[in-house]
Amino acid sequence: MVHAGKRIALFCLGLVVSLPGSLSAPSAPPAGNADLQKVIAELDAAAAKFSSAQADFTWDQFTAVVQEHETQTGTIYFERKKGVIRMAADLKQDNGKDAPKTVVYDGAEVNFYEPTIKQLTTVKAGANRGQFESFLTLGFGGSGTDLEKNWKVSLLGIEPMDGVSVAKLDLVPKEQKVLEMFTHVTIWVEPSRGINHKQIFYQPSGDLRTTTYKNIRYNTPVPADVFQIKPARDTNHIVK
Repeated sequence: MVHAGKRIALFCLGLVVSLPGSLSAPSAPPAGNADLQKVIAELDAAAAKFSSAQADFTWDQFTAVVQEHETQTGTIYFERKKGVIRMAADLKQDNGKDAPKTVVYDGAEVNFYEPTIKQLTTVKAGANRGQFESFLTLGFGGSGTDLEKNWKVSLLGIEPMDGVSVAKLDLVPKEQKVLEMFTHVTIWVEPSRGINHKQIFYQPSGDLRTTTYKNIRYNTPVPADVFQIKPARDTNHIVK
């Protein structure tokens, strides 16, 4: 099993390690194309208005080979200013026990800080920036047009969730490298605001990664310090 701290960083980038295997396609029939295009248009309009989002998340990692669940909780932040996307995630607990970790993406690199072992890992986005951000904005401020560029999108229906109406979209990666990571991704997104309420990432091994978002704050100011990591003086810094 991949180290929990490392997985939270990978999760925020949509990058996971996959094993050989297969998973059946979603059973619900897709909605009509006209309904899908309406959702895409709503997401395009929402993206133009999106500036930030904050939410408390619960992340459940199911490992099929051992039939085990591992649960992490924390808070995630998204901000878009002058076309630059920033994301920060504070992991607070792992299976109910305190396990502080922080991930920050600033448009150029990802920094992952593990204070308990005093380690900071930096990964340069480089040529992968577009792919990173296609995952980072998956259901949080991303446009419908960009969604269709990177994924084969099916509308599985409109459902009530958390007191609002959400579109259940199933996404199959168009890029082969991503398809080798995920067979597909299902998201429950609020089209009028471009806000994600739930995601399920399906891995070829049969593993599932389910994230739910609660206490969502939309277009409210995000504290600047959430995008700043202040490591301890003797922290080991790894650059990749």
